[in-house]
Amino acid sequence: MTRLDSVIRRLTAQRDLLDWATREIDAHGLVLEVGLGNGRTYDHLRSRLPNREIYAFERALAAHPDCIPPEKYLMMGDVFETLPMFTERFGAGSVALAHVDIGTGDEEANRQLAKRLSPLLENLLQRGGLLVADRAFDLPNCTDISSQTNVAEGRYFVYRR
Repeated sequence: MTRLDSVIRRLTAQRDLLDWATREIDAHGLVLEVGLGNGRTYDHLRSRLPNREIYAFERALAAHPDCIPPEKYLMMGDVFETLPMFTERFGAGSVALAHVDIGTGDEEANRQLAKRLSPLLENLLQRGGLLVADRAFDLPNCTDISSQTNVAEGRYFVYRR
């Protein structure tokens, strides 16, 4: 498989899972985009969920200008500082959907990042809430439903609280 084929497969899986997740989530609850990046998936989420509050977390803004959330929905800084502050503000169980795409090319660093983020994200998910991510997370109070999707194993991960 070429690198182009690989990125197309990854982006198609990402889009298909986000489309599915936006139909599956409860009508109430916040939506998180953890890792705004260039803003593509944030833009996609806001087009699918036009009446929902979508909070984006980013440490260094590099998104396309049309894909930057309004200031009150943009949580800038280290995610290990901004997520706990967000939880204090909105409370545990306040999130219906969290999309997490924050990986790098270093797989060990990615595993450690997911391990540290897991309890913070799990605490935010409401009952029935979904976490859709580019890597595996350790969420003991959630069910890994990745195999129930039409996405190749290990390509993308989905958890339901």
